[in-house]
Amino acid sequence: METTSILLILLAVLLSFIATWFLYFYKNFQIKKVDYLLFVLRFLGFFLILLLWINPSIERLKISNQKPILSILFDNSSSIKHLKQESTVLNIFDLLKNDAALSNKFNVQWYRFGESLAVLDSLTFTETNTNIFQALNRIETLNKKSKGPILLISDGNQTLGTSFSLANTQNNVYPIVLGDTLSKPDLTISQINTNPYSYLNNKFPVEIRIFYEGDKSVNSVFQIKEGNRTLYEKNLRFSKNSNSQTVNMLLEARSVGIHYYSANISPLDNEENTKNNRKTFSVEVFNEQTNIAIISEISHPDIGALKKAIETNKQRKVSILDVKNDLSQLSDYQLVICYQPNKNFNSVFNEIKSKKINYLVITGPNTEWSFLNEVQANYSKTAIDQTENFSAQFNKGFTAFGQKDIGFIDFPPLQDQFGSLKIHRKQDAILNQFIGGFETQTPLFTTFELEDQKVGALFGQGIWKWRAASFRISGSFQDFDAFISNSIQYLASIKNRERLSVSVENMYPANSPIRISASYVDKNYQFDPRAKLNLRLLNTTTGTITNVQFSLLDNSFEATVKELAPGDYSYSVSVDNQTLKKTGGFKITDFQIEEQFTKANLEDLKALAKNSNGSWNTPINLQKTINDLLGNENYKTIQKSTKTQEELIHWPFLLVLIVILFSLEWLIRKYYGKI
Repeated sequence: METTSILLILLAVLLSFIATWFLYFYKNFQIKKVDYLLFVLRFLGFFLILLLWINPSIERLKISNQKPILSILFDNSSSIKHLKQESTVLNIFDLLKNDAALSNKFNVQWYRFGESLAVLDSLTFTETNTNIFQALNRIETLNKKSKGPILLISDGNQTLGTSFSLANTQNNVYPIVLGDTLSKPDLTISQINTNPYSYLNNKFPVEIRIFYEGDKSVNSVFQIKEGNRTLYEKNLRFSKNSNSQTVNMLLEARSVGIHYYSANISPLDNEENTKNNRKTFSVEVFNEQTNIAIISEISHPDIGALKKAIETNKQRKVSILDVKNDLSQLSDYQLVICYQPNKNFNSVFNEIKSKKINYLVITGPNTEWSFLNEVQANYSKTAIDQTENFSAQFNKGFTAFGQKDIGFIDFPPLQDQFGSLKIHRKQDAILNQFIGGFETQTPLFTTFELEDQKVGALFGQGIWKWRAASFRISGSFQDFDAFISNSIQYLASIKNRERLSVSVENMYPANSPIRISASYVDKNYQFDPRAKLNLRLLNTTTGTITNVQFSLLDNSFEATVKELAPGDYSYSVSVDNQTLKKTGGFKITDFQIEEQFTKANLEDLKALAKNSNGSWNTPINLQKTINDLLGNENYKTIQKSTKTQEELIHWPFLLVLIVILFSLEWLIRKYYGKI
């Protein structure tokens, strides 16, 4: 307590004493015993009122005990059910839940995981993917301030993410291994590599890897089929030392459309799991290729990043041209990308203008804005010889095509010349400039839809850094490449803009959620969030019809359907009170990745335990793991003391005490006739 507060309290005592003394003892020549009692009551009342007015701060010491955290993670994927371990997991859950010693020593936190980590409320063993690495990393983030052991109850069969045996966790992990750890004879089609697109009358390559588990030498027949027609067949031989085969072939694209193929390896006589002997893949055949030209006078990493991102779609081909090349055949390209144009691009823009070619301009420090302002009328900029950085903010009102926010705000800024950018035509901005922590209404990446031409503009160089940042954030280039692909597809299209567009995959694995997204705009091509979109699914084999209504999601609509049976489906998307309709089809395969495993992944679970200084066990020896946790001296309850400053004004009982003191004094005075 501060010295000032102490002096004020002493002054309050003195003033309370003097005031009460004058009230009861000054010129009172007949002092009775009751007067002393009344003096004390009034003195305390006065003092407490003054004390509340002074309102000193009292330092309090709070002591708390913090138990170490024990995170218990249960595998909730369907592979547990496939390996017939459900009852074992439930027994483990009951045993741990009722263990009083664990609860006394640890702050036990319960989780389940499949594709992602969640608080444990129930165990269904229905999740269609497993990501153990992500679950361990999530625990690391949640408990970063309090390290503790992790009890992992799993078969170790992971279908998504980085190998969990390499997880860099600061927590000791104790795996309980579910399922058989002994190898059984098994043939598995582990991987199919092929391009998802091909062109009519071309031959496309297919690479298939097949693995064998077993000690004896075996023979099997491998086939590729389309429907009932066998396209390829080969006899294969496996042994303990030669347990993998890679089969390569060329298949012919004979007709336009989506083609579904099945890869099959004939099962062994004593093979228990035959579900991993068959896999389905699809190839979409096109009759033409989209040609895109990138024209630049300088070398820059952006050009390579754009080429790679665009050509991830095999139906697109990118040619990198120099301004000095013969550009009289630009009309052969569906889209021309002008990278940082200057006055040497004059013939390029003349050709674009005369042939009405769709084009995209990317500006930067080397752009000659005075030239660019003259050759096009969509935008202009009064630039000076100084650069500025522009971060990106996704525009949720963008409606030209379906695009989600892939974390643009976290991408490195792009660089362009400093100056005021003005837009002269109706635009649809995908990204807006984000400067100094504020989103502006100035576009960073925008599109213009003219009467017979589509135009795009990206105001800044450095997009190659975005591709690297996307990989760092998501672990793959897929999100960035999809963003570039969507943009290129829209700009390169010569079709008029559609009011209703639908995005759907060609093929889905069994038991996975079917997500279909759609975009709808009104007659003015403005996104209409009031619209009601309906999805109708027809199983063409059984005739079963499923109707689902789309949900609003930012600037698009999405419908999710679960638990559809494998088979071929046709769909139609319609809008209430409109004649617009989109139709198509897709296939749900009977392939379930969680059912491809025949045993527990003991090797990776043992490696995880070793790397994290934990230990592994089987369910039979669960009590040994519990005893190890209870006996480990590194897991101790920590006693923490916390000093807090508390003001007396926050003590309500003092006010109650003051009321009691004055009330008691009044009653006593009333009783003795002193009022």
